[in-house]
Amino acid sequence: MAWTWRFEKSDGTEVQPAVEPEEFSTQGDAESWIGEVWRDLQEGGADQVFLYEDGSRVYGPMSLHAES
Repeated sequence: MAWTWRFEKSDGTEVQPAVEPEEFSTQGDAESWIGEVWRDLQEGGADQVFLYEDGSRVYGPMSLHAES
């Protein structure tokens, strides 16, 4: 199993992440990584992310912006 992230602007346009991700072997590893680097991703132009398992969307969009 491979867990991967997709990075997008708020309009759904895919963007290259400011921090290059890897393929993760568990959902927990993928979520821990996003928890560590979300600010860098946001500053690099990503507004939202989607999590995929072997190419199938698990969830998203998940905003990288704090709720107001």
